[in-house]
Amino acid sequence: MGGSNPVLLDGEEWQAYFRDFKRSAFRLETQQVYTMPAEAETVRSFLAGEARPKDFNATWHETIRDHAAAGRTMTRAKVIRTPLTDYSRYLFEWCIPGNVEAGEAYQIVDLTDRPNPGLPDQDFWLFDETTVVHLNYRPDGTQINRELVSSPDLRKYLAWRDLALENAVPFRGYRA
Repeated sequence: MGGSNPVLLDGEEWQAYFRDFKRSAFRLETQQVYTMPAEAETVRSFLAGEARPKDFNATWHETIRDHAAAGRTMTRAKVIRTPLTDYSRYLFEWCIPGNVEAGEAYQIVDLTDRPNPGLPDQDFWLFDETTVVHLNYRPDGTQINRELVSSPDLRKYLAWRDLALENAVPFRGYRA
């Protein structure tokens, strides 16, 4: 984590980053399990074999479509190892397909049978190639906080983005 007085983002202040970016939003996802209270019920439903609700993630999909229509890109690189965790299976079955359909460029970096090419073990969002937000998690996947990185070394984050994408396959290609 960052300096002595980290800027932690929550609520409207955090949502504004997704509303207000001008060109691009990139996310590196490194955790194999995310324990998000807002998702607990839908993860349980998925694991119980229930059908995905028709309006599942509709608000997020609308956000993605609006950005895509305006020419702004949303890209995500998800690091995985097989066998997939229950949470990753939930992502693959319920979450990612709708994101891709809405226009998000969702990429899979499968490190099952190869060494990590040099990606950090740190989730982050990179907005407009200028703003970095670390997503910090406990080992069980519970989010600790979202921390705005002051004066980030942008070359490092851009290199990590490029490295992730060079080692990734599109979600649809991975599924096949």
